[in-house]
Amino acid sequence: MPTAREVLLDAALSALATLPWTSVRMVDVAAAAGVSRQTLHNEFGGKDGLARALVRDAVDGYLAGVERALGSAGGTEDALTATAAWTVRAVRTNVLVRALLTGCWSERLPRPGPCPGPLAAGCASPVPGPRSTDPGPLAPAELLRRAGERAVAALGVERSPRDPEALAVTCEIALRLALSYALVPAATGAEGEVAPLVRHVVERSAVSGTSRRAGARSRRRSPGRSRPV
Repeated sequence: MPTAREVLLDAALSALATLPWTSVRMVDVAAAAGVSRQTLHNEFGGKDGLARALVRDAVDGYLAGVERALGSAGGTEDALTATAAWTVRAVRTNVLVRALLTGCWSERLPRPGPCPGPLAAGCASPVPGPRSTDPGPLAPAELLRRAGERAVAALGVERSPRDPEALAVTCEIALRLALSYALVPAATGAEGEVAPLVRHVVERSAVSGTSRRAGARSRRRSPGRSRPV
């Protein structure tokens, strides 16, 4: 069963589908969630605290989806293809994920500034604990880096690749391809349209076990040495 905090965040995100953030009222969010306004204030401290929590929730939700995609059955190609498809879907369906990954924040969206201290109005949030040095929304490059780190960690453990740097580059390319498809959809508009490109990249990288180029490159190297592609 979802907590009051989760229900409130869902209600606030739903309100953004039809209203600019400046027109979203705390009393309406509480009513839509079926809780009292006092409960909302207890959870977030104020509207800026709610905005901050919405943005953090978007980050956490996107990265959790990345990890789920990486844990899907299959090898490197399947995992990165699933991650790319999730990125396309997340950007298209969640306005906050789209803003976080592109840096394009419209006036309709909540974009809380840095939280200067635990006692600042709207910054204190008892559940979970307050983040007194919260720097505000992540920059797109930082969120992409965190997603890439999760991909490298998940795929590198199983493969123990000869070229860990090549794996990192391949993961970043897959994510950036996904972002390009999210912003400029293919003619069909389907999430799966990015899959052939991601598979093409992986097959021709040093992290694909079936890549002829990767195999030839490894045979030319001396044992124990590796270098980025």
